[in-house]
Amino acid sequence: MKQFETINILDMIGAIGETKLKQRLSEFSCPVNPEIEHFVVDHAIEFAKKKLSVTYFVINENGKIIAIFTLAHKAVEIGDMRLSNTKRRKISRYAILDTETNCYTVSAFLIAQFGKNYAVEDGKTISGNELMDLTFEILEKVQHDIGGGIVFLECEDKPKLLEFYQNDKNGFMPFDERYSISDSTKYIQLFNFF
Repeated sequence: MKQFETINILDMIGAIGETKLKQRLSEFSCPVNPEIEHFVVDHAIEFAKKKLSVTYFVINENGKIIAIFTLAHKAVEIGDMRLSNTKRRKISRYAILDTETNCYTVSAFLIAQFGKNYAVEDGKTISGNELMDLTFEILEKVQHDIGGGIVFLECEDKPKLLEFYQNDKNGFMPFDERYSISDSTKYIQLFNFF
């Protein structure tokens, strides 16, 4: 079994300093999603210092950053009409139903960024499912400390991405979509309980 270490960006800054971390992050490459690469290289440190989001690095046995995920906390509205009765009962533990809009308003954990470092040679990478498991390990620790029980994310409207997030292992469910004018992209919003 592969061994990975998950390190909070703030801990990494404390251990090696911001200058060295910037240098390491400049080597991060994610050609399948340039938005992730741009975030990691140009914004991850700033967002963490401002407490807007916290990026976690997945480090392999050679000390290389092989993947990242970024977590934040955000209010979100989830429409009632797509939910089964079981899901309505479950979501009502964490959210309030606005009867006028027929939407639940919930404070949820956001997986804001999620991706692999393609600059790391083949054979040293992590699977998407392994990365999601590491993400949920952190979320479960946070949940233990402060509560909550809903996580959501947005992904591009691409069949392979949607299949990955909605598969039986990951279990995310779509609840809305949005269109970004700035990058002309349709994003599907998905949530899950944990």
